[in-house]
Amino acid sequence: MTLRILISSLAIAAWTAGLSWGGQETLLEQSRSYFEPIPTAAPELAANPATPEKLLLGRMLYFEPRLSASSLISCQTCHNVGLAGADMQETSVGHGWQKGPRNAPTTYNSVFNTAQFWDGRAKDLMEQAKGPVQASVEMNNTPEQVLVTLNSMPEYVELFKKSFPKDKEPVTFDNMARAIEVFEATLLTPNAPFDRFLKGDKKALSAIETQGLDLFINKGCVGCHSGVNIGGTGYFPFGVVEKPGAELLPEGDTGRFQVTNTAGDEYAFRSPPLRNIALTPPYFHSGKVWSLIESVRIMGSSQLGMALNEEESSAITAFLKTLTGEQPVIEHPVLPPQTDRTPRPVLTSPGV
Repeated sequence: MTLRILISSLAIAAWTAGLSWGGQETLLEQSRSYFEPIPTAAPELAANPATPEKLLLGRMLYFEPRLSASSLISCQTCHNVGLAGADMQETSVGHGWQKGPRNAPTTYNSVFNTAQFWDGRAKDLMEQAKGPVQASVEMNNTPEQVLVTLNSMPEYVELFKKSFPKDKEPVTFDNMARAIEVFEATLLTPNAPFDRFLKGDKKALSAIETQGLDLFINKGCVGCHSGVNIGGTGYFPFGVVEKPGAELLPEGDTGRFQVTNTAGDEYAFRSPPLRNIALTPPYFHSGKVWSLIESVRIMGSSQLGMALNEEESSAITAFLKTLTGEQPVIEHPVLPPQTDRTPRPVLTSPGV
């Protein structure tokens, strides 16, 4: 054992001993005041109740590449259910090999975010589902062409009727988005070690993980990262204390300001939810940092104005890894066959 490891181990042991003198119960109570466990069942969507038919339709549409002009890109492309709802790209590749401006957030547990996208421009998952379909840099399609595509396949027409039985015209762009919302609301990752701790299992976290939780709360990380999703509930400037370099904070991307046009929102972004954060690199809206511990150090200096030492950074990183929950097992659906009326792929880039 090296001297550094020995010193670190002794420090953790000493901290744990101190915590055992009554502090662990306080830490649990403190944690419960800031955080909630991920539920095992999807929350009810007040304006969009789930049904088995709508859930099936939403799952099919999530995997449906023909919602894109190229017939190549689906929700699954940038929000891969085999990769914790993300795509492991700095910024996603869209229509005609164009690169998007921001890192793709995970769809997992996204139903608990206060709004969608880094700048919060979509109030819910239904509104969010419409955006990428129409963005020229992503799926490059139009609502009108999407409806032509869906109406060209009888299986989809029938499933829309079953999913929205009260609608005179069930195949609509809004209903497409409603179905996707219902499916995405089921992409939950419960029973993480931290969830078990919140439910009273004091052995769910190791000594270093418990130390990391204590630091996470008492160093101030919890100021931006709380609630069910450990984040995703507010907008904060990137660089509260120390503005990061242009690579991490591109000058041309002013964040929330682009939505509100309010001076105080310049370079403010929705705090990223930290659930499953160990599975979804790279980090930040620019996607420029691949190391979780490096992200912790950057947050310490940029947001909290403190240089976290190696022990602190390692402990917080260990705690963040306890936010990895049970990953949903999603079966790829068999999609309806195209017909002679189904639009053919458009592969050229805009302006070409």
